Amino acid sequence: MAAEVLVVEDEPDIRALIVHHLTRDGFRCRTAADGLEALAQLHAGAPDLVVLDLMLPGIDGLELTRRLRAEPAWAALPIIMLTAKADEVDRVVGLELGADDYVAKPFSPKELLARVRAVLRRARPADDGRALAGGEIALDPGRHRVTVAGTPVELTPKEFDLLHALMASGGRVLSREHLLNRVWGYARADEIESRTVDVHVRRLRAKLGAAGRRIATVKSVGYRFESE
Repeated sequence: MAAEVLVVEDEPDIRALIVHHLTRDGFRCRTAADGLEALAQLHAGAPDLVVLDLMLPGIDGLELTRRLRAEPAWAALPIIMLTAKADEVDRVVGLELGADDYVAKPFSPKELLARVRAVLRRARPADDGRALAGGEIALDPGRHRVTVAGTPVELTPKEFDLLHALMASGGRVLSREHLLNRVWGYARADEIESRTVDVHVRRLRAKLGAAGRRIATVKSVGYRFESE
């Protein structure tokens, strides 16, 4: 069955444009014009991905992201933010709250489709791959499961893929550019997108607790997973 996308956008023309291109590309779509309607749609059934405008009436996109990440049933739901603001602060805050990616308005429909496909591809559990372990952390790609000292840890799809990439690197240092290409599918990165890696690493460390220290920062280079 085709993946279903919930498009949360208050501007009718933009909402219709997004739905048109997603539908033409084979996706099923539901829509919401504000945060309250989006919550009602989510309670009716979780989609495979949410395209979420940040500037919504009532409950804005940042608050909606916060609520989604606080609810276990929606905590791993992939979110792509749409923002018209030039200020990068909004994008960084959205990523801090748990969004998986962002697209700045005005955007190319082709870019949005590429981001949707990439996020969905990485959100789907891997059906192969060896289990990995480092200290108290264990990662099972087949089950899409991470535990710390035997206790399950809930990670977003991006956080899982980021940890997987680091643990599978055999102690090698991975640059931000490498991680952006591996986890996000970006061919090249600008300054904001490079900071995306830092934001996700910070959130990942926090979720792993004391074990998060195994993700070491290599100044001016990137990150390394220290299994010993």
